[in-house]
Amino acid sequence: MILVNEVESSSIISPTTTPRADFVINPYIGCSHGCIYCYARFMKRFTGHQEKWGKFVDVKVNGAQLVPHPRPKFKGSSILLSSVTDPYLQLEKKYELTRRIIQELLPLKGCLMILTKSDLVLRDLDILEKMKKVEIGFSFSTLNENLRKEIEPRAKTIEERLNALIQVKESGFKNFLFISPILPYLTPWEDIIDTTRDYVDYYMFENLNVNGSVWPSVLKWLKKFHPHLVEEYRSIYYGESSYWIEEKQAIKDYCKKEKLVSEFYFHHKKTK
Repeated sequence: MILVNEVESSSIISPTTTPRADFVINPYIGCSHGCIYCYARFMKRFTGHQEKWGKFVDVKVNGAQLVPHPRPKFKGSSILLSSVTDPYLQLEKKYELTRRIIQELLPLKGCLMILTKSDLVLRDLDILEKMKKVEIGFSFSTLNENLRKEIEPRAKTIEERLNALIQVKESGFKNFLFISPILPYLTPWEDIIDTTRDYVDYYMFENLNVNGSVWPSVLKWLKKFHPHLVEEYRSIYYGESSYWIEEKQAIKDYCKKEKLVSEFYFHHKKTK
């Protein structure tokens, strides 16, 4: 059961240090996907919720009204939907909050980047085609539906995402695939690339980050589904393993060989 609250927010757009974006919009607080690796769970401490991360969503019902009118600071800016939620949660079918926000963004004439795990974005292509510059991205960690159910139990299926990726491309939009997070020994990044390369403009890669409260969630999942990998993960994150250095280089070499446009957002800092 997901607890849903309707809330009014004081603002909807804020500066961000997220790569490739100047500003970010998060229409929802929280997320219903239930991803075991979610780095955004740190947001819970700002919400006052007692529920676990992934068990609540606050809907910023006044979000569309908060989109600023065109101002010099936003001219030509890149805006990301979203960084700590999915703009196309299942709730978006009911609230159409993201859709209304996009409509309000039209006069800003900047670049809109969308990152989602959902095919619901297809609903809004009619508005997005009116924007000057749009990039639509989908995130994947696997092509295996059983693994997807383990790590993203309430997210859209791999097939639904792949079909949406193709439709976005065929509709004339620039798109990208975010292979994130890369799970050691489990994410077949080469297979994901080979499956999608005909429909993708560029790739982004991010490794699994287990800092903060993420590690206990990942460890619980490993013990339940992949106990043989527990010590491997401990070595990678708490030992002296060079796994990520080697994995990043392997992906870079592959992308160079295949002439693929790629970007990397790897975390190398040793976990404490």
